Amino acid sequence: MNWPLLILAGISSLPFASAALAQTAFYSVGNSDIASYANGALIRSEPIYGAPDGASAYRVLYRSEGLHAEPIAVSGVVIVPAGSPPAAGRLIVAWAHPTTGIVPPCAPSLARVFFRSIPGLHDMLERGYVVAATDYPGLGTAGPHPYLVGISEGRAVLDSVRVARVMPGAGTGRAFAVWGHSQGGHAALYTGILAQSYAPELQLVGVAVAAPAADLGTLLADDLDTTGGKNVTAMTLWSWSRIYGASLSNVVYPAAVPAINELAGKCIERFFDVFTRRGPSRQLDRRFLKVNNFTDVEPWRDLLASNTPGTLSPTIPIFLAQGTTDNLVLPNVTEDYMAALCKAGSRVQWYPVQGVGHLFVARDSAAAAINWIEARFAGTPAPNSCSLT
Repeated sequence: MNWPLLILAGISSLPFASAALAQTAFYSVGNSDIASYANGALIRSEPIYGAPDGASAYRVLYRSEGLHAEPIAVSGVVIVPAGSPPAAGRLIVAWAHPTTGIVPPCAPSLARVFFRSIPGLHDMLERGYVVAATDYPGLGTAGPHPYLVGISEGRAVLDSVRVARVMPGAGTGRAFAVWGHSQGGHAALYTGILAQSYAPELQLVGVAVAAPAADLGTLLADDLDTTGGKNVTAMTLWSWSRIYGASLSNVVYPAAVPAINELAGKCIERFFDVFTRRGPSRQLDRRFLKVNNFTDVEPWRDLLASNTPGTLSPTIPIFLAQGTTDNLVLPNVTEDYMAALCKAGSRVQWYPVQGVGHLFVARDSAAAAINWIEARFAGTPAPNSCSLT
């Protein structure tokens, strides 16, 4: 069950999930201590027990690259199937997670129910794939998290694949696919955009996404009348005001700032998180933005444009799943993105999930996505739904 997005999807009935683990010194490292590491190099690792199907799991800390080309540490988890790797090394799938929060304690690698949070994990391990799951920068490690900042996410995903190659039992394979949902779909698309220039030694065979945040301006503008939309907008404004130094004062009422700060400090993980977010969310219902559309106000307009993924190289096939009743990432927005991909010459497998909203679209499309990924690893020509549009 992909529970972290329950609050953002506006669902009021949440399943039980255990509390997150406390952060430890594992996540702390000075930038001067990592300057000598290459991007994607392992800084440290520790075993995580309870991985499914006899797999071995490791919490990892690795070197990546910040927004100003500075060395940063990023955390995550690598899961390696049982048994010896093939001679050419194992195939790797990078999982890009949906929204869990924007402060360090919200890292998925800290969650006690981590293994339940990756749709299709059992299928991937059964097929012998290594699964690399980045936390993204600023989750686990020192924040703030660059929320919905494409370059940051994409680099973190690519460096997680580099780390996965050198873990025990992985076998240094080069071929990988990326699979992501919502914010993770945004990250997966940027992984495809950056792969050739940032990690040319890796071989990306395909990008699979479910309800990706493919048009940030539309996402934030269209969803402001929903609780989930207000939460996403508040987290974006909070993060970007710190990452980019953009002032909130030209778009946010001063009275709303305490509620934004309170929401920023809360993770989206546990069944009672919906209750802890109700108070500040209601405050935003009363007073939030002092402009009709902050996406038309600078510097926010340019920042949204620069973090909205464009099309990918037509050499990279794409699997695109979308729930037909999604009220957070609207189906017509994803369809418009598909049309742009098709126009650019991409081969796109369109996978609508009937009667499914934002929360369950990754769960309900995971089997199809992993079958599609398996075919890309096998070198089978990618199916193309573009001719149907």
